Amino acid sequence: MIISLSFLFLLIIYFFPKNDKLNINTTLTYNDLKTMPIYLLDNNNMISRFETIQKNDKTLDLIDEVIKNLTIGENKNYIPNNFKKIIPEGTKIISKDLNDGLLKINFTKDLLLVEKENEEKMLEAIIYSLTEIKEVKKIMIFIEGELLKELPHSKKTLPNTLDRSFGINKVYDIKSMKEIAKITIYYVSKADGYNYYTPVTTITNVNKEKIEIIIEKLKSSPTFNTNLVSYLTASAELKNYEILENSVNLSFNNSILSLNDNSIIEEVKYSIALSVRDTYDINETIFYVDDNLIDAFFI
Repeated sequence: MIISLSFLFLLIIYFFPKNDKLNINTTLTYNDLKTMPIYLLDNNNMISRFETIQKNDKTLDLIDEVIKNLTIGENKNYIPNNFKKIIPEGTKIISKDLNDGLLKINFTKDLLLVEKENEEKMLEAIIYSLTEIKEVKKIMIFIEGELLKELPHSKKTLPNTLDRSFGINKVYDIKSMKEIAKITIYYVSKADGYNYYTPVTTITNVNKEKIEIIIEKLKSSPTFNTNLVSYLTASAELKNYEILENSVNLSFNNSILSLNDNSIIEEVKYSIALSVRDTYDINETIFYVDDNLIDAFFI
């Protein structure tokens, strides 16, 4: 039996030799996969951020890819059960032009077949997904050559150019008509054992710096949706901050640190950094604890 097993083992080695080169190439191919964020409708009826595989590098091709990823029936990539595409099936891009950050994109009239309850959410998904492409800053949407000036069902008037100031999953908290501002905050949502991020734009009266409002809201659970969570502990204190042209410096007490080590957990860093990016249009958030540099987070 021992001899037979030894012979079988030698045959396996002979017919299936180890191929180090193949293994290396396979690993490199896997590691080289790129992902990109798009915004889809989740089971809580909110537009949320989802990472999907990026297939294209050229900007105009990437725009096509993003729209297909949002369109029902297109790009049958794996999407978790709790996410839904939101652009009506059959919608196509007729033409597109990108110049100096302004994207003019012309759709077929199928875009107007969106359900009434999702018409504003569809625009939010398109705006937020396309402006994740660094070359796209503003968008003009056309329907078969005509500028989209209003939502198809509610007839709500739209600005000629759209950007993230349009807001997403909007919540109104206004006590007066003075000093009104939009602040977008990213919360953590959970489904099927993994976390993803849901942005909420609060339209509110501003009586302090926006970063202070972001941190205050992340320290307390939102009352308007129990499915949204923040991992920033209530004892975390923003002791100082500095808003620069290309970065925001935030100094906290040590309550922001993980109990296990001297680091800030990913959910806290992402929630704060994404909120800073959308509210201030700044991509780098630098974290300090008691004036000691902890992390520089770039999105």
